[in-house]
Amino acid sequence: MASGLADEIDVLVKARRSLAGDYVPSDADEYMNAEQQDYFRRLLQQWKKLILSAAADTLSQLQEGPLREPDLNDRASSETDWGIELRTRDRQRKLISKIDSALRRIEEGEYGFCEVTGEPIGLGRLIARPIATMTVEAQEAHERRERVSRDD
Repeated sequence: MASGLADEIDVLVKARRSLAGDYVPSDADEYMNAEQQDYFRRLLQQWKKLILSAAADTLSQLQEGPLREPDLNDRASSETDWGIELRTRDRQRKLISKIDSALRRIEEGEYGFCEVTGEPIGLGRLIARPIATMTVEAQEAHERRERVSRDD
């Protein structure tokens, strides 16, 4: 079973691959034109679909019955694996709300622009993290402020 962040990235990579051969956003295009918005809409929808599919698979495996490992070490290992799997699914459940928020921003014409500065986030960042809401600079400043307030 994959770790939380690695699993999240793997699912995003699968979503990107499913759109392979289609339009890919380019800096040569006008920023957040209709094609780019459509690309990110389809990417976000596919990402969400894959997450929900993985969650359904986990649920069906859980419903198959309790762990029946005869060896205590094997049982402990299986329970640890399931704990990691369930934490991953919980993380992905939270990710779905961020995906829904990004889809809403696309519909409202706000997608791709920093919620702090109003500047374009950038295609590279959005391709790497389609749910990004801030530019790299704004995100770094936000994280510095969080670190300072945490240290107080």
